[in-house]
This record gives sequence, structure tokens and C-alpha cells, in this order.
Amino acid sequence: MKKIFTLCLLAIFLVSCKNDSQKKEKLDESSFEISSEELPIVEKIVNANGMEKFKELEELNFTFNVKVNDTLRAERSWKWFPKTKKVELTEKGETIAYTQGDSLTEKALAADQKFVNDSYWLLFPYQLMWSDYESTYNEKGVAPISNKEMQMLTVNYKGKGGYSPDDSYHLFFGEDNMIKEWTYVSSTGRELTTTWEDYETFKGIPIAKMHKSADRSFQLYFTDINLK
Repeated sequence: MKKIFTLCLLAIFLVSCKNDSQKKEKLDESSFEISSEELPIVEKIVNANGMEKFKELEELNFTFNVKVNDTLRAERSWKWFPKTKKVELTEKGETIAYTQGDSLTEKALAADQKFVNDSYWLLFPYQLMWSDYESTYNEKGVAPISNKEMQMLTVNYKGKGGYSPDDSYHLFFGEDNMIKEWTYVSSTGRELTTTWEDYETFKGIPIAKMHKSADRSFQLYFTDINLK
């Protein structure tokens, strides 16, 4: 996920138009309709996850946490200003601020690697619009933890750059187009499968606050979420 895997696989993204019956008349805006059923699956997922509301945000604050066997392995607090691409990390009493796209110091580069990782977990659906990837969609797939039949989208980055190219994701989601489970596969073949659960909506943006492995020994979760 364009990230560094440490600490146990972490820390360890057409409008169709319909003519009215008067085909010989000049069509106006009322002659066109957008059907949600006809949208590409990627747009359905992105829309369900509040992309339009995200465009309005000035600031997004959150804390990224990882527990392994009830031991806290990571705790990072972020301030993110999407419109200006400014990012601020507070970790272990130290704060680092930088602007994405600038020439970064070694410390800022390390912080940005963590930010890409953490923000992917927070809002991966948006990467379906922001990132360059190849994908395969299946109407039916079996989710790896619940063993329930769901829709499945596989996303492959195939050497597209970033901090760890060639990563892949298998997304499992329901009729509401919200991710319920996923499997991350690194370029070296390491895998991590977790739930997407405990959704809460913040200013129109649904966020899965908890991700657990099948045996619950791995828990990645978000606290201190605040959107402005």
C-alpha cells in the first residue's frame, strides 16, 4: 500500500444518457439521467465513501494505532490539510511537518512513508480515483474471514511507483459498496487479511475505525478522528 511494512506487516486505493421519446427534438439537460446502477463499480465505491464531502475538507486529524497480541506497537497522530498538501506527524513526543511534493529531508521522507501507509488504511476507497492501477471486478467472491459471498475488486499497482510498487489488494464489499474485508499482498508475496468494521460517519465521510485479523491478534484502529 505504497508503504513500508514493519511491526508485523504494518505498519506491520459514464454517465449514460437517455433520450426522451422525441428523438427529433433538440435534447436539453432534462433528457439526460444518471443511473447509479449504470456507474462503473469504482465510482460506486468512491461515491458510497463520501468523496464529494472529502473535497470540502480543510483539515483531517486522526491517530493511527496498531496492537499485536494486546501490545501497542504503533501510535501516530496526524494533521492533514488536503487542499494545501500539508502534513504534520506527532510520534513519540516529536512533531514533523512537511508539504507533499516538496523536496523532503530524510526525516520528512520517513514521515511521508508512514503517512501514505496510514492514510491508505484510513481512506483506501479514494485511492481508486487518486491512483494509477489495474483492476479486476467479480460480482461474486468469498470473503476470507466471514466466508460470506460478496462482490470482489482486485487492485494491482504493477510497478506504478510509490514507496512499494507492485502491491495488490483484494477488496470484498456488499451491495452498499462499503468494504467489509480485504487482503493486502505485498510485492514480495506477504499477505495481511483484515476486516473493515466499526464504521462511523464524520461530516458525510464513513470511516472504518477498526481492522482485525481473523484471530484478532492483529488490530489496527483509528482514534481522535476530527474533520474540519
